[in-house]
Amino acid sequence: MQCSTVRKGSECGFMTNKGCNFNGGQCLPILDKCEGCSRTVKIEEAVFCSVAPNPAAKWARGACNFATHLEKKPVEEQQKVNPLKASKRAAASRK
Repeated sequence: MQCSTVRKGSECGFMTNKGCNFNGGQCLPILDKCEGCSRTVKIEEAVFCSVAPNPAAKWARGACNFATHLEKKPVEEQQKVNPLKASKRAAASRK
């Protein structure tokens, strides 16, 4: 449905026939951490996130999972080595 509170005219998943059902009744503006993200939308004088109505909640436990301006580093998994098998292999190669 179309937002009728803060982001007038834009699509919003929280709008119902009774109004905005998001906690607080309206979307909150972005944080400083959101600057440079391609998901931000400037409506009138304020800048909002097009995905999350409360950007502070997305940044509460680290980086926002929707942030497009952050470079995601691939996690390298280290292979676990069984110490018993490693010692047997080392002993076998010494023969």
